[in-house]
Amino acid sequence: MVRRLAALLLVFMAAAPPLSAQTFDTQAGAAYVLDQTTGTVLLEKQADAPLPPASMSKLMTLYMAFEAIADGRLQLDERLPVSEHAMSYGGSTMFLDTTDRPLVEDLLRGIIVLSGNDACAVIAEALSPDGTEAGFARLMTERGREIGLTNSVFVNSNGWPAPGHHMSMRDLGTLANRLITEFPTFYPLFSEQEFLFDGRAPTNIHNRNPLLGLGIGADGLKTGHTQEAGYGLVGSAKQGDRRIIFVISGLDTQQQRADESERLVNWAFRQFVERKVTTAGTRIAEAEVWMGAAPDVGLTVTEDVRLLLPVLEQDSLSAEVIYTGPIEAPVAQGDEVAELVINREGLPEVRVPLVAEADVERGGFRQRVQAAALVVLRKIAPEADLTALPGA
Repeated sequence: MVRRLAALLLVFMAAAPPLSAQTFDTQAGAAYVLDQTTGTVLLEKQADAPLPPASMSKLMTLYMAFEAIADGRLQLDERLPVSEHAMSYGGSTMFLDTTDRPLVEDLLRGIIVLSGNDACAVIAEALSPDGTEAGFARLMTERGREIGLTNSVFVNSNGWPAPGHHMSMRDLGTLANRLITEFPTFYPLFSEQEFLFDGRAPTNIHNRNPLLGLGIGADGLKTGHTQEAGYGLVGSAKQGDRRIIFVISGLDTQQQRADESERLVNWAFRQFVERKVTTAGTRIAEAEVWMGAAPDVGLTVTEDVRLLLPVLEQDSLSAEVIYTGPIEAPVAQGDEVAELVINREGLPEVRVPLVAEADVERGGFRQRVQAAALVVLRKIAPEADLTALPGA
């Protein structure tokens, strides 16, 4: 039988009715906001819709390039050839031509800071199984599936408009999270605001991320724009111990993208606060034990539980313990036997494993007789109060 118990936390239900958490009303056509520190999704709007990602899909090319450098298939000081296909790209470029052999390190900066379509194609052809950008795009799709990008299909390496090339906002957020956590050595490149490659493109030396340099902790990652996709940004910012990742798309102008991005960052940091709601080893509740030397066992958490809470409701939580019981003895200390379910206004529920606080040995003859008697009595008189009986 599934048992549900009230849970005692160090953050209690507020006496006064809570204020409603304010949902961010974004002008973006699609959006996704993640508090990376706690793994809390703060905002979803069309987050799983497959949409044209424009240059934001360059993040996947960068991810695969970083993997290739990490496993030795690519070197930062390696020089790569530029094909006629790579040179043929328009839009935002490094102005590469077939006489160039740029360093991999320069190509990475060219992609991150300058959003170079040609730089992506050079990297793609170098890592492609068949030497073509199309072959690399197929590899991007396969690798994307492996790392959890469930709504992403790549036709090229740079987000150049093409039928069937799409990503979801959640996938872009997942990819950003992986770039930050898996490649901390390379991540500082995303905060570089200028890169002058060989002096040949003085009009394209500035990072288009509008949040860099504003003093709000922004340090990445990638803008995007095409007529079909509108203006978008995969961004991240860190203030104190908290980091947020956000993705927006479908905005009409560069200024709208800049304003909406700054509003999102301010909202995410100002309207939510991280709090410790219970400490490791604290007894949360007791679970009934069947055929045990003791009638119940304490339930505890193994680690401190810290949650992100709306600022206006940080003292307001509801929680319950769920377990299938009574739990049959013997029970070993540390056995995972229950689950703590915590609900926060306007945010996803949180489930935390609960473990047995102590060993409970299997009971002797007396406890087994009492347990059998309780079963019989409950069948005969299911509505009767048996809690006063020995062993009940």
